Amino acid sequence: MKKILLIEDERSMARFIELELTHESFAVQIASDGYGGLDLALRDEWDVILLDLMLPGIDGLEVCRRIRAIKPTPIIMLTARDSVTDRVHGLDSGADDYLPKPFAIEELLARIRVIIRRQELLGEEKRSTLAFHELTVDLDAMEVRRREQLIELTKREYGLLLAFMQNPNRVLSRETLLDKVWGYESVVDTNVVDVYVRYLRNKIDESGEPSYIQTQRGIGYVMKR
Repeated sequence: MKKILLIEDERSMARFIELELTHESFAVQIASDGYGGLDLALRDEWDVILLDLMLPGIDGLEVCRRIRAIKPTPIIMLTARDSVTDRVHGLDSGADDYLPKPFAIEELLARIRVIIRRQELLGEEKRSTLAFHELTVDLDAMEVRRREQLIELTKREYGLLLAFMQNPNRVLSRETLLDKVWGYESVVDTNVVDVYVRYLRNKIDESGEPSYIQTQRGIGYVMKR
């Protein structure tokens, strides 16, 4: 569940946003003043911070500057100020997005989803390893290990394993695997996927243990335990 910190002093607005976000399965915490919001922002980890500009204590611009000096948490400013100058000041203080009031809740939700997707993509790019139970892949060294044992894979086997480890517990069709590993324009028959799945199983599975890659009859394969 994604965590959102809402720093908003207008009680009815805060309650409305909280209800809508909770309905969309976000975990929401509210702070009603600048100092309280800043304390929560720096003390805990959040997926997104929704920050009103006009706050008692210290205003949203200062809260944003202080957060940004320490943490990269995404911040969306919510404010009745809608001039170009206000937008520029908000973004210059470190906000990732700026949404003027009044706004449609659907637009706020869409902007939150965009920011979360962006963060997830950045996280994927920064990851140098993939792990699934006892299997690990060092993406930089292109090395695969089961526990500490190095497993030698061919280029195709390695590509196939990556496709599964990047989509754990998700059923992948033979056509999808063919596109991911052999390329969209490949003229290879989908039966070759079955052959390479067998090769891969022989290398990554342990005798007497369930296979990492399980067959979904009539559909394809899924990596799960």
